[in-house]
Amino acid sequence: MSPRDFLYRLRRSLEKIKISKKIAIVIAFIVTLIFYLSPYWRSSNNRSLEYDELFMKNGLFEKLSFHKQAYDMFDANIRHEPLDPDEKPYKEFIGNGYFGITLDYDSPIYIKGNRALSIPIYWYPIIKIDIEAPSQLATVVSYKNGIAYRYECFSNRLQSSIKYYAFRALPTILVQDIELTNPTDFVLFAKLKKQSHKTHGWSMYSTRSIQLPDLTESFIVESGISTSKTDNPIYGVSITYSQFPISVKVTPHSIFKLRIIIAIEYLALKNSLEFTEIKSILEKKSIESILKVSNYENIEKTHIDIWEKLWSTGFSISMSKASGVLNGDLINATVYNVLSSVRAPSHEISSSPAVLAKVASSLSYVEGCYGANHDTLQAVGLWTNLSSIEKINNAVSLWILTLEKQGCHNLVNAGAAGVAQAMVLSFGNFRFSNQHLEFNMHPKFLHRDFYFRRLNYGNMTHINVTVSVQENNKAIISVAIDRSDKNYYACDGGCLDEPVLLGPEYKTFPVKLTDPVTGILYLTYDKKHMEDLKHAIHVKEVSEAPAHEHHVLALHKHGHRLGGLPTFFWVAIGCLIVIFHLFLFKLIYNEYINWQDKSRIKYGKLAYK
Repeated sequence: MSPRDFLYRLRRSLEKIKISKKIAIVIAFIVTLIFYLSPYWRSSNNRSLEYDELFMKNGLFEKLSFHKQAYDMFDANIRHEPLDPDEKPYKEFIGNGYFGITLDYDSPIYIKGNRALSIPIYWYPIIKIDIEAPSQLATVVSYKNGIAYRYECFSNRLQSSIKYYAFRALPTILVQDIELTNPTDFVLFAKLKKQSHKTHGWSMYSTRSIQLPDLTESFIVESGISTSKTDNPIYGVSITYSQFPISVKVTPHSIFKLRIIIAIEYLALKNSLEFTEIKSILEKKSIESILKVSNYENIEKTHIDIWEKLWSTGFSISMSKASGVLNGDLINATVYNVLSSVRAPSHEISSSPAVLAKVASSLSYVEGCYGANHDTLQAVGLWTNLSSIEKINNAVSLWILTLEKQGCHNLVNAGAAGVAQAMVLSFGNFRFSNQHLEFNMHPKFLHRDFYFRRLNYGNMTHINVTVSVQENNKAIISVAIDRSDKNYYACDGGCLDEPVLLGPEYKTFPVKLTDPVTGILYLTYDKKHMEDLKHAIHVKEVSEAPAHEHHVLALHKHGHRLGGLPTFFWVAIGCLIVIFHLFLFKLIYNEYINWQDKSRIKYGKLAYK
């Protein structure tokens, strides 16, 4: 077919389509309009996405602002998903020594192993807010109140806030407080999901629904034998938890609240046949725990009060900008995870008078604690990355082992309150020894400020000890009695000076270095004992500890050894000095060369004449 024939047939085909000229013009106009406006529509969609992202970001920022002060004081850790560059990757963990969990949706329940909560029970307690919309997520672990938070803001404007805590007063209880906020003018929906248990990790598993007296909500009771690993014993487990709705409707400008309570009971079994006998007992205990916790008017406040008491003994250290140096963030995170892995019998409602008496006795008898040759701040192996549950359990196990083997076994047996006391003693290498408390930190390590808060001397006396570096680069020790039932005295290294009577006002002592090295401070209620100490310490020489080198202090304060000004300033000064000397050299060189040239010209002219 020739091109001419093709064009002819095409024209004939178009003539058969009867479209008026007006319609053709309208269609052409619409197509042209769509073509030119499509970039603006795409831009509008992008702006909508940017607005959604900005809303989620601002909503998350507003919720996290409540924890900003605690975060700045290292009393909490904030983690975005994905992690921000300046955030610490510490794993979110809550526990009370009886059980623990992470905030992962696939986190099992961890129960007590040898020293840590290291044995998994593959039952998944975390409730997930499931919405088919983009979201931004952040978590917070508040060390001082033992509560973890999950904040999530969705692009459809729904905001989710969930609190998680392992109840200290009744250690079988896990609480999840869910809040869904709808700030919009229309109804929003959300789904609540919980991952099912792993069938291969259980045997003889059963589930049933129950209704408890005086409670309107229904509960689910699930029981079975947990067989997590071959090297772990088998456990009979019973879990009772609140039945929750699968779908939730949140009305405009309202907040939907839901509390999910989970009671966990477990017992190690010799064999699977034993479970048949104790199944009903475990189920009864878990149901009773639900009834007990329902009697609390404010379960969260009770939980926070207990954690605040556990932190009454504490430790602070000045911030260091040196690379790879231990700071308060890792110290507080480590202490929190260790305390979360240890029960607190002195605060549990189920503790009998005999148990409470035993705890009080353990807290008062601390002879030999802490007995190592150096403080734990220098023990690098104790300060590990806490980015996974395995690393948390390894750190906890190593800490408990260290405290037990260094004379603090009685405090460890006293539970979380004793462990907190033992850890703070170990930070400063404090040691209770034969009627006195001695501060054994080596003077060379006192190049940062330390604050030891409420060290227990018996059950009736609290001692505060502060180490501060002065302007002359020398450290001094300040001591005060927070509470006491008798007079207490102190002396510095060597105890050559008269004992100083302590009181609520701080008394200052110089840091002395002895040969051989001995304690830098001694405290006791027995003045005669302290007067005798100077004859029993046996040192050849006692002198005031030398000042710390300036570059060491500058490294901690500024992150480099050059002092308070930034590195760039000193580099610039160095460059200016080099440039100045080069210019001076050039000036001298030019003057010398020019002088020679002038001399040649001058004598050349004389010779010519």
